[in-house]
Amino acid sequence: MALQRKGGGCERRRFCRRLSHRVVAVLALSLAAAAEAVPGDPLPALSPAHLVWFNEGAAAFSEEYVAEDGLGPIFNDRSCVACHSTPAPGGGSERTVTRFGRSESGNFDPLVSMGGPLLQAQAIDPACVETVPAEANVIVGRLTTPMFGAGLIEAIPDEDIAALADPGDSDGDGISGRLHMVQYPGRPRVGRFGWKSQEATLLSFSSDAMVSEMGLTNALAPGTTAPGGDVALLAACEAIEGRADPEDAVGPEGFTDLVKVTNFARLLAPPTPSVRPTGRGWRLFRRARCETCHVARWNTGSHTVEELAFVRFYPYSDFLLHDMGALGDGIVQGAAAATEMRTAPLWGIGARTRYLHDGRATSLLEAVQAHGGEAAASRARFDALPAVGKRKLLDFVAGR
Repeated sequence: MALQRKGGGCERRRFCRRLSHRVVAVLALSLAAAAEAVPGDPLPALSPAHLVWFNEGAAAFSEEYVAEDGLGPIFNDRSCVACHSTPAPGGGSERTVTRFGRSESGNFDPLVSMGGPLLQAQAIDPACVETVPAEANVIVGRLTTPMFGAGLIEAIPDEDIAALADPGDSDGDGISGRLHMVQYPGRPRVGRFGWKSQEATLLSFSSDAMVSEMGLTNALAPGTTAPGGDVALLAACEAIEGRADPEDAVGPEGFTDLVKVTNFARLLAPPTPSVRPTGRGWRLFRRARCETCHVARWNTGSHTVEELAFVRFYPYSDFLLHDMGALGDGIVQGAAAATEMRTAPLWGIGARTRYLHDGRATSLLEAVQAHGGEAAASRARFDALPAVGKRKLLDFVAGR
């Protein structure tokens, strides 16, 4: 479902009434200061206490773990920044992780008993190294996603994302964005992080990354993944670590590393420059109906961190799941089907060199032309533009 505007109006009235009421409360802060920020900077005008949180989190984000800290026994790297590094700590990178499973007769098996669905490519001992099992017939890479501005995305009220969902394509526009509801302690939440919107909060996103990518067990993920699904091998490999689960302990600052890296991600400034919906490129973007999924404007709601409360920002995503046809990654994750992917936010995309979930595209043009499924009609509208129009639209997306 798209938030379509005609003559300054808004067709999706229920969402727009809520949005207009919230805009009244939006602070004058427009993130203009953040547009001049260096990538990796904190949100502008952080309080002294929150700046301490950010700096402590940045140190934890860059820390290299060893086995004595709880690293492993299987892992993909030794620090958060090893993958989230470009163009600064907290960004993305050209690193990919491998996911796998088996698809047969329309059913997907994540091969958990064989170490799936994520391959940990390194181990603290050669005997613990995982390999992709021969039974897997779906093997995909996923690029590391940047975390810039993630705290603002987290602060979008669930109901505002839900207002854009249209799972039955009730308006007949060919777009049927679907919520990925995620079970979170206490209540279900609207997913918004990850390639499949499989995480609803930065705390759960960071927890999963710590245990999946570094083997660091924590309060939300207290169990270690068995290498290749072999529980007996896990016991032998964990003996090398010699540290009891959960391994993430409270430090002298009063926070666990999980909380510290979450604070860092939450307080990161958004990507720069902040691309505003204006100009010819924006008009062409809308003409191709790219904004149907890549929704430009959002506002945060109330928040315990005052710097995140009632802020307007421009991520260019609806955070919903869409059927992307052949552009899907073939992985079933939570309630997200094999062909479904989250609308990737476009902010900051001009700083990247590889695009789409697996990095197959080396230019924005390639990325657009690979769109399928629900996005096929928008791709066709883009293809119908003259060469100068295509260039203007792509320059707009890249922030040029």
